[in-house]
Amino acid sequence: MIGPTPLLDFFKRGEVDRDVRLEAAHGTLAPRAYEQLAILVLLVEDADLEVRSVAEQTLERIPIESLRQFLARSDVPIGMREFFGDRGVFPDEIPKIEADEPPELDEPLIEKEESAVPDDFEEGAESALQKLTKMSFTERLKAAVKGTKEMRAILIRDTNKMIAAAVMRSPELTQNEIEGIARMASVSEDVLRTIGNNRAWMKKYGIVVALTKNPKTPLAMSLTLMSRLNDRDLTQLSVDCNVPEPLRVAARKRIVGSVSGGGKR
Repeated sequence: MIGPTPLLDFFKRGEVDRDVRLEAAHGTLAPRAYEQLAILVLLVEDADLEVRSVAEQTLERIPIESLRQFLARSDVPIGMREFFGDRGVFPDEIPKIEADEPPELDEPLIEKEESAVPDDFEEGAESALQKLTKMSFTERLKAAVKGTKEMRAILIRDTNKMIAAAVMRSPELTQNEIEGIARMASVSEDVLRTIGNNRAWMKKYGIVVALTKNPKTPLAMSLTLMSRLNDRDLTQLSVDCNVPEPLRVAARKRIVGSVSGGGKR
């Protein structure tokens, strides 16, 4: 279970331009059902009449049966069920009440648009960069969710935090990509926190190591993750001049403690 998603947070804080809100009102930006619905719930109260109208039309396009099945999930927030209950849409069956947090993994309820990448797009980092430089903000946001691996590798370092947040919610993102991102010192701390707070991703040892050794990772998180490192990686960390000094010192103390304790950690 996770808390509010970074992408959704931008809409909640009112930090999204009108053209992006209008695109989201069509249900095409968010890659997962919960985000799609939660954003639409916000946009039906938008100050812009067109955005409100499009959001309402999009909600009406969602197949009732699919919506009822989704609302029957035990991890759907109570507030979302109440919103649709007021509109006469109820779960197929009464779900078991759990924490008021959104589901982490789900498929979109609204049919995806075609990829933002044209069929004749040539793969490769250089051509991806050329393509992205010609895109508007809204197009880059869509590419962050539906574009290629090369596009995601570029957009994850975008100075606009909303773009990076969209990359992290892309259903196309693989664990190998996550590990690569966790190594990047050029991404924002928000991206690294998102990785560190994802239970599924943190089950992969390579991602744990990458985050721990990334000098951009918040120190408190690195210190916590350090306890999961094996002896070889812990030794390397203790002499790594790229990480903060407190982390190196903590690694050395842990090694000393391991030796004095008979090799047990």
